[in-house]
Amino acid sequence: MADSSEITDIIKAKIKGFQGGAESVDVGTVVEIGDGIARVYGLANCMASELLDFGNDVFGLAFNLEEDTVSAIILGDYTGIVEGGEVRTTGRIVQTPVGDELVGRVVDPLGRPLDGKGPINTKKALPVDVVAPGVITRQNVDTPVQTGIKVIDAITPIGRGQRELIIGDRQTGKTAIAIDTILNQKGKDLTCIYVAIGQKESSVAKIVATLEENGAMEHTIVVIAGASDPATLQYLAPFGACAMGEYFRDSGKDALIVYDDLTKHAWAYRQVSLLTRRPPGREAYPGDVFYLHSRLLERAARLNKEKGGGSLTALPIIETQANDISAYIPTNVISITDGQIYLETDLFNQGQRPAMNSGLSVSRVGGDAQTKAMKAVVRSLKLELAQYRELAAFAQFGSDLDKATQQQLRRGEKVTEIMKQPQYQPLPLEKEVVIIFAATNGYIDDVPKERVADFERDLYRFMDSVGKNVSAKIAKDKAWTAEIEKEVRAMLDEFKRAHPYSEEKPATGGGSPDGRKPSSPPPTPPTPPAKTPAAAKV
Repeated sequence: MADSSEITDIIKAKIKGFQGGAESVDVGTVVEIGDGIARVYGLANCMASELLDFGNDVFGLAFNLEEDTVSAIILGDYTGIVEGGEVRTTGRIVQTPVGDELVGRVVDPLGRPLDGKGPINTKKALPVDVVAPGVITRQNVDTPVQTGIKVIDAITPIGRGQRELIIGDRQTGKTAIAIDTILNQKGKDLTCIYVAIGQKESSVAKIVATLEENGAMEHTIVVIAGASDPATLQYLAPFGACAMGEYFRDSGKDALIVYDDLTKHAWAYRQVSLLTRRPPGREAYPGDVFYLHSRLLERAARLNKEKGGGSLTALPIIETQANDISAYIPTNVISITDGQIYLETDLFNQGQRPAMNSGLSVSRVGGDAQTKAMKAVVRSLKLELAQYRELAAFAQFGSDLDKATQQQLRRGEKVTEIMKQPQYQPLPLEKEVVIIFAATNGYIDDVPKERVADFERDLYRFMDSVGKNVSAKIAKDKAWTAEIEKEVRAMLDEFKRAHPYSEEKPATGGGSPDGRKPSSPPPTPPTPPAKTPAAAKV
């Protein structure tokens, strides 16, 4: 047994050879906790947006750096945090997992699975809030994102790398347009990310079910910060989802992200800002609410070849109140984006779906984001719709109209009818091109208004069988040559011979095509008074 002197010598030798490494950790104390916000004293070296560890696998985000304290927003459940509890800095800012492993999954803003399909083994994580690519690293937007919606692809085309706002009152079909666009990317090279901010979980579940039924989850990531989630997670949701999209953009691939919707995101940010005692401004929003959305939407870009040539396209959604697009948040986002698709309640209630107001909707990329085939057939479409809207407003006064004006009204009415499209039925490019060409070149002028939908349906079936070669040529080349036009005209002539839809012209020669309807008075020469209510209604 060793005596005391030997033990002393061993201890002295151990002390002499001890080399302790000093570990620097910034530790603070929770002085106040509530509503998902913690005030922490003592974190002298804390960085802005740094991830803070509250213990028990609860983390927070350093939001306000004040003189003595740090206000942190808690990411998740804050009920286990107590005053006097210990908080540590982590030395890193908030990150979210990214990668192909997320495709087909439903996750929260921090990449945690919500679909019950097991863990997601991603290999990479990216910061949720980064500086957008500079102007030198970008290139022109000139490649289309085909939405499969006729009226959008024709009038307000969306290009890869663009930011196109979808704006309108509640229940006007904003989400439907975004979901149709995602459905139309099936089998294509565009990865889609749908971000639900403050939505009811039941509504999002229906959307996920629709995507699964149509096979669209194979190319889609769904990110949810639902109505029951803390405002802090709702605030982070679009930033985390954008980082997931940036992974594909920076890998040289193309991605599309839908923010549904940024109105609720602004509400969440206002709530978090007021709780952290930031001074309120207009409508109680903090002064940097414009910067909130601009730094998010500017991350959508098409990178140049040196950076890989990838793109991230953004479709932000804004909900208006009583069609007021001049309110604070709508005007902010309109000024940031490259155009808007404006949906109107009145058009929706009249059965015009998508309920897009083609006069107030615009794409600032324009024809650059259209294929040659689409660009060729829509040249006269915008003019005809604009003239029709003007004439319809004039015609409601019941004044006598000459034959040319009557013809323009009839043509505009049929074109408007062609622009209608059922939900969850996006169209391929070749069908959009042919039906728009038919509408603007008089092939539906003699079709009764109530039979336009039948004409369209039968034409698509005809294209899938007899006109398969022409369709394949348009789909492959995406061009519009004299030869293709000749073939399309021949196909339409053959279709009209096989499917007669001609109206019965009134004996007077100047009557309305709707004169045979029991609900309309019979036409009288030489003016068609029966036409006036229908024209005014559109």
